[in-house]
Order: sequence, then structure tokens, then C-alpha cells
Amino acid sequence: MRAVVTRVLEAGVTIDGTEISRIGKGLLVLLGVHKDDEEKEALWISDRITGIRIFEDENGKMNIGPKDAGAEILIVSQFTLFGDIRSRRPGFTESARPEKAVPLYERVIGECRNKGFSVQTGEFGADMKVFSVNDGPVTILMDSENR
Repeated sequence: MRAVVTRVLEAGVTIDGTEISRIGKGLLVLLGVHKDDEEKEALWISDRITGIRIFEDENGKMNIGPKDAGAEILIVSQFTLFGDIRSRRPGFTESARPEKAVPLYERVIGECRNKGFSVQTGEFGADMKVFSVNDGPVTILMDSENR
């Protein structure tokens, strides 16, 4: 499982010109599910997302976790994170099919909510427009393969 986690001042998702979700200060998470991922990867990545200390303390050091920063989380499915670019046209055979990806995507969302976070989402499989006002910018790549 891969996640691109960006610290944002705000972020949101629109579909067909209609805003379906928006957060203020928090984390925009683009989440990709690999064809071999299982529940353990979902649990690992949700723990990392909710525990990463990338918010600044009073000394300007990234030392505050999302909970203490009062962060919201926006999670958007992103199957292209497992794109194979050996040719000029990307292939996505390493990405999980929807019947596997959706439950794992939803598990990550549920785990973040269970830890007390306000979590907004995109719509799995939809043509979404995602916007963000990046803070820093601070962006971290998480990959359960590199635990």
C-alpha cells in the first residue's frame, strides 16, 4: 500500500463541478492499494498516517502529530500510485482490482476515524478534481513495502 501524505491548509474534492468533501488544516492522503495488499498493510498505513509528526511545534520543528495539531484528514483513492512506467504509456497491473481495493481503502478510512479523526473522502473510481493548498510544502511518501 502506498500513500502520498501532504500537509495542507485546506483540501477538497469535486465531482462534476460539485464539491463532495473539504477539509481545513490537516492531511491530504492519496492512497494506492497494491494487488498483494492485505489487512495488515491497511492497519500499518493508517497507523503511520495518524501518527506522523509533521506539524510544527513552537520552535518550528516538525514534532507534532495530527491529533495534537487538530488535523483533519482527506483520503482519496489513487490507483495510479502503482503505475508501471517502463514504457511511455503507464500500466496498472500492480494496482488492486476494485473488489480488493475498496474494502482495504475503506478499512484505512475506518481506522483513521476509529482513532478520533474527522475523515473526508473522495469517491472510489470517480473522475475527481482534487485541490489542495499545501503547507510547507511538506509531502511524505509511505510504502508498506518499506516498513
